[in-house]
Amino acid sequence: MKTTTGFALTVTLVAALAGCTPTVVLDPAVDAINARCASVIVNLPESVADLSIRETNAQATGAWGNPAAVLLRCGVPVPDPTSTLQCVTVDGIDWLRDPSGDPSFVFTTYGRDPATEVIVDSNQTSGLAVLTDLSNAIAAVPATGECLDPLDTTE
Repeated sequence: MKTTTGFALTVTLVAALAGCTPTVVLDPAVDAINARCASVIVNLPESVADLSIRETNAQATGAWGNPAAVLLRCGVPVPDPTSTLQCVTVDGIDWLRDPSGDPSFVFTTYGRDPATEVIVDSNQTSGLAVLTDLSNAIAAVPATGECLDPLDTTE
């Protein structure tokens, strides 16, 4: 009888632990150890677009939703100033949108060093809502440049 009770307790404990939200596994960005990334990470909101924050396994990263619908990595390479990607500005933060990940939205900050990448699963949430909710954290890295309209760069 003791063996059966012990087994039942173990199965119950394993089942309870399986219900916990697992850590989101991410690779850190090349410049994740940059002190400015620490400023971003300590200012991350507890929720974005009504999705709760998740624990991650890598430095200078963040994730929200279960399953994870928003992934953030600070310390990615700074975009080239001559990038041809579409620029969107949300709450004073310039973002380049890379369409190669569609239907997931891939955004990278522009004019900030280090740069931060945010990947949004468009099937689960709105990219605009996510970028709005992340603006205060991203603003911890001062802007050193901004997107320009191509018409503003011609003489």
